[in-house]
Amino acid sequence: MQQYTIGQAARLLGVSPDTARRWADAGRVATHRDETGRRLIDGRDLAAFSVELAQSATGEDEEPYTSARNAFAGIVTAVKLGDVAAQVEIQAGPHRLVSLLTREAVEELGLEVGMQATARVKSTNVHVDRT
Repeated sequence: MQQYTIGQAARLLGVSPDTARRWADAGRVATHRDETGRRLIDGRDLAAFSVELAQSATGEDEEPYTSARNAFAGIVTAVKLGDVAAQVEIQAGPHRLVSLLTREAVEELGLEVGMQATARVKSTNVHVDRT
């Protein structure tokens, strides 16, 4: 299971580390400490929280979330495997991206809920890079 520091989680959620820390202190997202004392968030917990956060966003007083070169760094929130095809959902800040790709590609990338990934958009295609 991939784990994220407060700083990494903040980048994926599109907020400052202070905001992510306050959310953790308030119990909005579960954390635990590693052997060095750093607070970590399990990938599955961060994925669930990112979906909850995006669904509760009002859109008011929020800075627009933009991408550089159409790359949306985020966290995998769902992987649905079929016999041949697969569907991968990525929450990138307030944006939910869905990519249809082969099952083989998902398995080769080792994609699973809670891991960091980047969705690259070109025209009507979305490519997923494991990061």
